[in-house]
Amino acid sequence: MSKFIKHVGIIMDGNGRWAQLRGLPRYEGHKRGVEKVKEIIRAAARLNINILTFYAFSIENWQRPKKEVNIIMDLLKSHLKKESQNFLNEGIRFKMIGNREMMPPDILKVIEDTEALTSNCNRLLTQFAISYGGRDEIIRAVKKIVMKNISLEKINEELFSSMLDTAGVPEPDLIIRTSGEQRISNFLIWQSAYSEFYFTQTLWPDFTEEEFTEAILDFQKRQRRFGRVSEFTRS
Repeated sequence: MSKFIKHVGIIMDGNGRWAQLRGLPRYEGHKRGVEKVKEIIRAAARLNINILTFYAFSIENWQRPKKEVNIIMDLLKSHLKKESQNFLNEGIRFKMIGNREMMPPDILKVIEDTEALTSNCNRLLTQFAISYGGRDEIIRAVKKIVMKNISLEKINEELFSSMLDTAGVPEPDLIIRTSGEQRISNFLIWQSAYSEFYFTQTLWPDFTEEEFTEAILDFQKRQRRFGRVSEFTRS
């Protein structure tokens, strides 16, 4: 499938609702959501997809109750400590995209240790958008350009892309959003200009490998024109 699709972005939505529907505390939904990430990573590797980008924690999520934020950060920390060796063994590279200055130092250290450990893995790149917002990323990119004192005539789309957290990574072919919401929610604003979208009512903890494969197959049926006229359109 790699010749059809290289990069899939996933907006993982519905953990809290999944828990509430079952009369469980919200953190149980987040715990189930972490397990689902592992399942989808394995599925993507089997399908020969090159890049997965998970929207794990938005920059707006810092405004949630402190207790919930701490639970999410602890889950992230324990997950990376537990899975880092598995990432290495399975050739999965881990990378964070997002505002690192807002991260707690102990969490950031685990993130950067995992990035360093898996830096040479090349079977699958998993980007985790943590403390991430598309607008924030664009503003940070602009600041980099200003700080580098780059002349106006040198600024183009290629240069701007090189200043983003995703520099050097192909733009997403497909973005999947779970839980029935149909919006981008500040995710990969620049990079998703020509992405295809797949929306499902399924809450993230219930999202299966089978539905992931279904989304990929749905993508393969689409015709991507990137603003051009289809080759099958008659004049």
